[in-house]
Amino acid sequence: MTPREAIQILEDRMNASVLGQEHIVSRLIMSMLADGNILVEGLPGLAKTRAVRAMADAIEGQFSRIQFTPDLLPLDVTGTEQLNVEDGKKVRHFYKGPIFGNIILADEINRAPAKIQSAMLEAMEEKQVTVAGQTHKLPELFIVMATQNPLEQEGTFPLSEAQKDRFFMHVKIDYPKMDSEFQMIKLIQKERFAQSESKEKISQEMIFAARREVAQVKFSDTVGHYIVELVFATRYPLRYSKQLEVMIDVGVSPRATLALIQCAQANAWMHRRDEMSVEDVRAVIHDVFHHRLVISEHALTNKRTPEEIIDIILEQVPTPKV
Repeated sequence: MTPREAIQILEDRMNASVLGQEHIVSRLIMSMLADGNILVEGLPGLAKTRAVRAMADAIEGQFSRIQFTPDLLPLDVTGTEQLNVEDGKKVRHFYKGPIFGNIILADEINRAPAKIQSAMLEAMEEKQVTVAGQTHKLPELFIVMATQNPLEQEGTFPLSEAQKDRFFMHVKIDYPKMDSEFQMIKLIQKERFAQSESKEKISQEMIFAARREVAQVKFSDTVGHYIVELVFATRYPLRYSKQLEVMIDVGVSPRATLALIQCAQANAWMHRRDEMSVEDVRAVIHDVFHHRLVISEHALTNKRTPEEIIDIILEQVPTPKV
């Protein structure tokens, strides 16, 4: 089995489990291939958790679900160090928390206070946690897939800009189409009475092999300059138009540049292309920029959304001919 065949099997299994949500399935896989974290936003009951669980069920490794609540403590996530007595001697033992998994579902992450969110920063960026002055490495295959509910704001703590920047992508999930929802009813009914079927899991080495192939996807200097210009349009909008200048307060970070390149490479690879194109960049830019743009009060007053502003950027930054 080749890495591409393994990822196709993963995508097929996830789509069979989460009907009518092909976009979120592709973004979850894309984020994993780019070795990045992903934030999924949607109303309750839209299969956010089921999608992540479907991925975890298909991949060899440990799945951890962390239910974020206001009373959660950092040590509940990272783990604790305790002093035990063994053979008359005091020995320190570190007991790993749920963050020491391969696929981490951070459920309703915006219900966690700032202390918990800060504890997640080190894990998401450096793939390690520090407890009692000791640093502990996380597994090589480590992905945080966080969810949040856009409606319920009581008892929530909005993610800081630094926290949001750690997510490669921010994907919004919507209601499925009518036919998909009907098929979902049949699927759930079938699952209730069917015996669980054991399927061979995709090995972690196959995931790493796919990542290596994604990293080898080429892109021309023309496409590279186009990406940088899209980024700079968010930082220096007046260079492009007064319209953009009044809508953007803070542009995207260099981390967004890297995320845009890696996600576009993954998009090209998933579509069986060895070279990244402008179309790959435009296909993922909304998911990469959406949560990083800080839009102005003027834009909010005029009910402008980040998606609309990104569309304006795509219109005003010249598209190169390659």
